[in-house]
Amino acid sequence: MIQEKFLKDIHLLADFARCYCEGNHANTPKESLSLELSYKGENLQERLELLLCQECKELFLYAHDRLQACPHEEKPRCRQCPHPCYEREWWKRMAKMMRYSGIRLGFSKLKEKIAQKFR
Repeated sequence: MIQEKFLKDIHLLADFARCYCEGNHANTPKESLSLELSYKGENLQERLELLLCQECKELFLYAHDRLQACPHEEKPRCRQCPHPCYEREWWKRMAKMMRYSGIRLGFSKLKEKIAQKFR
């Protein structure tokens, strides 16, 4: 996987985690997460700041580690990967987060496009 793809995927993962945590754990105490992004040992000169509950923070960090360790040059969708790197229980948790957040983020982008069209 190339650095640009890694950065795109990690930012998308952060958006999903943020959306899921805000929607499902609004009353849970949040923790600050600050990551200096690197890929395959090379510093990418970018910092990621998130405010997530403990559960979402753990899931995000697990997914981040899996993304870092992806052995594929061209990363396939995890669902279609011949060598999945997620443990079954983590896979289920991530799928739940992605289903929830994907729908909401998709609708919010659609809403923005419609709003721009009628300005």
